[in-house]
Amino acid sequence: MGATLRALRALVLLSGFYLISLVLLAALAGVDVALFHWGLRGIGAVKIAIVTVLLAVPVVRGMFMLRIPAPEDPAAVEVGEADEPRLWALVREVAEASGTHAPARILLTPDVNASVREDAKLLGLRPGPRTLTLGVPLLTGLSEAQLRAVLGHEYGHFTAGDTRLSAIVVRGRAQIGRVVEQFHATADGKVADERERQERTAAKRMAKGKKAREVDTRHTGALYRGMARLYTWYAKLYLRASLSTARGQEFAADLAAARIAGRDATASALREIPVLSAAHGFYLDSYATLGLPARTLPPRGQFFGGFGALLTARAGELEKLRAGLPEEPESRYDSHPPMAERVRRIEALPADGRGTEGDAPALALLTDPERTQAALEEAVLTAEALGFRRTTDWPELLNVAMAEGITTAQTPLHRALSAYTGRPATLTDVLDAIDEGRLWRVAERLPLSEEAAAAKGRAFRQFLRPALGDSLRTMVLAEFSARSLLSWEFSWSRAAVVRLPGAAGGAGASPEDAFEAAVDAALADVPDTAPLRALLPPTAVQPPEPPEHPPTRTDPART
Repeated sequence: MGATLRALRALVLLSGFYLISLVLLAALAGVDVALFHWGLRGIGAVKIAIVTVLLAVPVVRGMFMLRIPAPEDPAAVEVGEADEPRLWALVREVAEASGTHAPARILLTPDVNASVREDAKLLGLRPGPRTLTLGVPLLTGLSEAQLRAVLGHEYGHFTAGDTRLSAIVVRGRAQIGRVVEQFHATADGKVADERERQERTAAKRMAKGKKAREVDTRHTGALYRGMARLYTWYAKLYLRASLSTARGQEFAADLAAARIAGRDATASALREIPVLSAAHGFYLDSYATLGLPARTLPPRGQFFGGFGALLTARAGELEKLRAGLPEEPESRYDSHPPMAERVRRIEALPADGRGTEGDAPALALLTDPERTQAALEEAVLTAEALGFRRTTDWPELLNVAMAEGITTAQTPLHRALSAYTGRPATLTDVLDAIDEGRLWRVAERLPLSEEAAAAKGRAFRQFLRPALGDSLRTMVLAEFSARSLLSWEFSWSRAAVVRLPGAAGGAGASPEDAFEAAVDAALADVPDTAPLRALLPPTAVQPPEPPEHPPTRTDPART
């Protein structure tokens, strides 16, 4: 579909919004005319007339929304040509190869994404300044050749007029969204008022010793929600129609990228982006934000900068991800086609002999990557987060974070024992309960599956033993951590491994093996807590030894 037909389609979709609004206004006006024509009077007619006016207000306001919301820049670092000359040189080179002019601005963001925006005027009839956003994690994971393909794809949107035509689509979405939002806001306000009225009435009845009625607002604001549903239905139709066009634009932009950067570089870039996205989400959850509960961050510049180390260490795992690309869009309203289909279309093109030239890492285009990553932290993180303490390295961050998490953990066993004894649970209480044969009565208060709840005797113990083992391990490790006897081995390639005190292992066994054996012994059918008590610091689970010579009781009469 050419640019002219796409523009016509966008205008038709936008006009549909106005048509629905005019029909609704005519219907509301018809109600008022009918009231007047039939000579209806009284408070009921007045209420109906007021409702029709109130329903018309959001519709009229949405129709006369003359300005669409101004585009907002994401949290980012803007870099000029003097700041990043090599990056700008590549951007200009690809723009020239695409037959379009380069953007006026480059924004570096913390996302695995690249996008272009044109602030066009008069619904896209007049071009405007262009902005290119590039995610620093994208630069971290792509080669220069792959980045060239990504830029070629984005410029493909410029040359096809997609960025200017998007102004019409954006206007329609904004206007429909505004009307729906106003109807819902009005309905919510009426529900709140009605709830408050009913609650006041209930309070008065209770004050008089009468039974209060249950608050019921199910039918309040129904007319407004009904109007909102009508516009929501058209919004879904609008999105599906506009997004089908958007998916065609993505295929066309992929072909433009292959023409500029080559088939192989474009296909490899498309394969790489979902892998980087998954890896970056894992990195943020498991590494960068690890210390937030302890109000601690990685070394300065490493909140985003550590992503490269993760990619290097887990290269084998990532290779497996590249083989399994998504076959379905993320949602029915996703503006991008399935990545697997995009890759198949590019790889089906004739070989062009260009391979993946320029295989240097794209991050090397930045003059000082570490400085840029530090600046990105300042631009993206909240003021509160920027005030957190910084560790000197990643192993220190891991130890701080794990100490905070494990010492404050409330396991199911904590809660079950507290419910059983009526006081806060401690490790000493758990071990005493085991020695006194009360553990499985405590275990009855754990969250139980239907099968576990129905089991008896040894079968019951088999069901509960894994959960009890996890809780008991956590409680024991918390004791070590509270006394600074615990450490964790940091790794980019696998999960963190706990390291127990070296002396804990005893005769020939590693501390970790001795720990597991002691936990198993404590939870056996014939339990023995002695091995576990022996591993723990004496003050953690043992009462103080009585003094050799108890002090003589003082005679109060002689003081």
